[in-house]
Amino acid sequence: MILARIDGTIVATTCHPSMVGRRTVICQPLDEQGRDAGMPVLAVDPLGAGLHQRVVLSTDGAATRKLVGDPKTPLRNLLIGLVDD
Repeated sequence: MILARIDGTIVATTCHPSMVGRRTVICQPLDEQGRDAGMPVLAVDPLGAGLHQRVVLSTDGAATRKLVGDPKTPLRNLLIGLVDD
């Protein structure tokens, strides 16, 4: 699991069928002090997180594949929690 911040959403006119109707967000991983740590990643957002909100991100591809119902989805990361300030 990774602590991250929502930096934006992805909008595409063409995408993999497993992504249709799903909100995909840009997540910036954060370190223990809340500073940027590494490169941003994409994640499926079933929780409706807001812009700049801190979230808990799962990198377990199996959970994401189960959520979208497609074993060949290109999606790997999944928001699993919203961090309360």
